[in-house]
Amino acid sequence: MTLRRTGQREGARAGRPGGTRTEAARQGTRTEARRLLWGAARRRPGVLVRLFAWSLAEAAPAFLSGQALAHALDDGFSAGRPGTGLAWLGLMAAAWLAAALGARQVLLAIAAIVEPFRDTLLRRVVAGTLYRTAASGLRPDSAALARLGRQVELARDSFAAVIAVSRSFLFSVTGVLVGVLTLMDAVLPLVLLPLAAGLALFSASLPAMARLQRRLILAEEGTASSVAAMVDALRDVTACGAEDRAAAVVGRDVTRQAEVAKALARLTAARTLSLAIGGWLPILMVLVATPALVRDGATAGVILGTLTYVAQSLTPALGGLVQGVGVNGVRLVVALERILSMGPAPRKTLTAGGPDTAPRSALLRLRRVTFAYGPAAEPVVSDLSLAVREGDHLAVVGPSGIGKSTVAALAAGLLRPHDGQVLIGGVPVTSLSGPALSAARVLIPQEAYVFRGTLGENLTYLAPGRSPSEVDKAVDAVGMAELAARIGGYDAMVEPSELSSGERQLIALTRAYLSPARLILLDEATCHLDPAAEARAEEAFAAREGTLIVIAHRLTSALRARRVLVMDGVRAQVGTHEEMIAASPLYRDLMGRWEDPVASGA
Repeated sequence: MTLRRTGQREGARAGRPGGTRTEAARQGTRTEARRLLWGAARRRPGVLVRLFAWSLAEAAPAFLSGQALAHALDDGFSAGRPGTGLAWLGLMAAAWLAAALGARQVLLAIAAIVEPFRDTLLRRVVAGTLYRTAASGLRPDSAALARLGRQVELARDSFAAVIAVSRSFLFSVTGVLVGVLTLMDAVLPLVLLPLAAGLALFSASLPAMARLQRRLILAEEGTASSVAAMVDALRDVTACGAEDRAAAVVGRDVTRQAEVAKALARLTAARTLSLAIGGWLPILMVLVATPALVRDGATAGVILGTLTYVAQSLTPALGGLVQGVGVNGVRLVVALERILSMGPAPRKTLTAGGPDTAPRSALLRLRRVTFAYGPAAEPVVSDLSLAVREGDHLAVVGPSGIGKSTVAALAAGLLRPHDGQVLIGGVPVTSLSGPALSAARVLIPQEAYVFRGTLGENLTYLAPGRSPSEVDKAVDAVGMAELAARIGGYDAMVEPSELSSGERQLIALTRAYLSPARLILLDEATCHLDPAAEARAEEAFAAREGTLIVIAHRLTSALRARRVLVMDGVRAQVGTHEEMIAASPLYRDLMGRWEDPVASGA
């Protein structure tokens, strides 16, 4: 078995994307993005019905404006009947009032669709971050979480804009085409053909826009990252005289971002051209064709009504679509891809389903297990084989960053080995269902989790139904009685921010003690306790039925254990304290017992 030292605490690379994403991965992300968008749209059918109804009211001027002006001119003012003309103009004014009321209700309906969508994305991001944090044993990457949070807000705003402009375009264009057809069917091709050509040109430019928008977001993040790194290291840069080198690094990122922004601006010309063809060319074609239309029976009202339809309804609707989909639609797609690729939803379990009951024993076996954080990274654990029988008490020692927490996460089933198997009670952890895995083992990390609720809820949520006497015994065994009294008893509310790190660890330790799990893994879970409190907690778990594995923070944990696993970056050795003193120079060094191998006959 070989273990390689990473030079940093293992798991630092967890959650980082490794290498270039494959086309299959991108296609899967796009499929999931479409599923999320469609799910958000159809989650509330009543809202969709309300949105459709109020959109009809909002689009009323798109149909009535041309009709009202045409009839006001032909049947009213030109025919010497000003009352009729004013009545038609009053009808158009009423349509605008209905549109104003409809616009307000449309915004409320859109909000009822996009806000739950935003909540879904936020839950996805936060749950994914918590999952990766639990798997790696590290603190959450707050900067990455903030970036993903901004992407969520961008996706929410873009989704709302796309719904608004797409709906407006659909209803407005339908109203315009129906209105033009009712005025004079010969005018319809003059409006419809340029519109179709403009939409085709715009659709053809969308894929390139999406690619450039994606590159621009990545370039912006790269610039922000390099600038932040330079600012953090400003003192070192100045001390080493590396100002020019740091400026060159940041300058390359700034130049790359500027080049992508220029390319995107050039492509925007296609968007402007599509608007000119679809929105303004119909006006020109109607004006050019006016003599022929008049010969075919078109009146001044028909020509004025058609121009009103195009200029007042069709061109603004097309401009909104081009701007909304061309900018916000592309941003929505890119933001969703970023969220789904960087913040994957955690699986409910690390398994595809399996036994729903915990294994009958707590025997832990690692069979030739290999694991690395990323496809291009060196393995943190390589070809590790280990057996921890039921009732054993194993301490894992070694330098920081050597892979101890990785071994604990592998044993707990939080990480999947790239090669080999991890078994609890003879059952592969990858085949256990979530409830079964939770009932089989408990892992307490260095940063203990305590939620806002009563103390009793915090202590028993892994073991609901425990009697007060059982809770009392666990509290007394772990050494939490004084803390429980100070908090105010099991019914008192716990505010995590008001607890020290050691107090949170005591609560988490008692929670693990009360759980039905027979395999307990303590990953430096007592590091914030004083030595006496640590000894009492570890002795309580050692006396508890089951298997105990302790990632040692203090070497006294190794002295209390029956066996010791020593990880030195080259190999791993297992034995009693005395055996490791004789066999492992690193262990002797850690224990402060330097011995002459020749003199001792080692």
